[in-house]
Amino acid sequence: MQKRNLRIAVSKGSLFNDAVELLGQAGLDTTGLANPGRHLIISNPGVDFIIVRPTDAPVFTTYGGADCGICGKDTLVEARLNVMEMVDLKFGYCRFVVAEPADMPGAAEASYEKLGVLRVATKYPRITQSFYEEAGVQVDIIKMHGNIELAPLVGMADRIVDITATGTTLRENNLRVVDEVLASTARFIANPASVRTDSRVRELAAKLEELTRDREVTMS
Repeated sequence: MQKRNLRIAVSKGSLFNDAVELLGQAGLDTTGLANPGRHLIISNPGVDFIIVRPTDAPVFTTYGGADCGICGKDTLVEARLNVMEMVDLKFGYCRFVVAEPADMPGAAEASYEKLGVLRVATKYPRITQSFYEEAGVQVDIIKMHGNIELAPLVGMADRIVDITATGTTLRENNLRVVDEVLASTARFIANPASVRTDSRVRELAAKLEELTRDREVTMS
């Protein structure tokens, strides 16, 4: 019996172009994937590319909507779902940092000493909670969806945890980095059952590992 097409979840956004290029280099037919328009699935001989939001790539992979996929390490850490991280693809570098107002050094520590809790604004509550738990610091996490740089500037939070590639946005908003949380690059992930039962997933992982083994980490 002929197998159905291999299903690969490809994250939209900053990782997309590099992912398309790499999948093509791995020998997959990526016709139409670079410019999918409004199509959410691009089907070519032997493969279906499922175009998803970055945060949904682990979801599709975990629950069988895709056999494998590409997303950032940060997405994996935040999602905490049952996927296998197979290959570091070495593109899309960014880092999670702790930042505070540059003109208020020591203010966060003083607030913590007074209140016994640090208020931290972030889009990534799980990553933030894990970081501060390991540091032994009690935090009150304020979950936000955008413009988190505003939170310490208006006194709503002592610090933020955010993702950055160059730090430009932080500097433009008079914030300074005070700690490193996590470095992130794109990863090839797979459903554990698919890894066990579908040799195409294992073969693709091996090919991607071969293609990226000697690469330097690059930013998207």
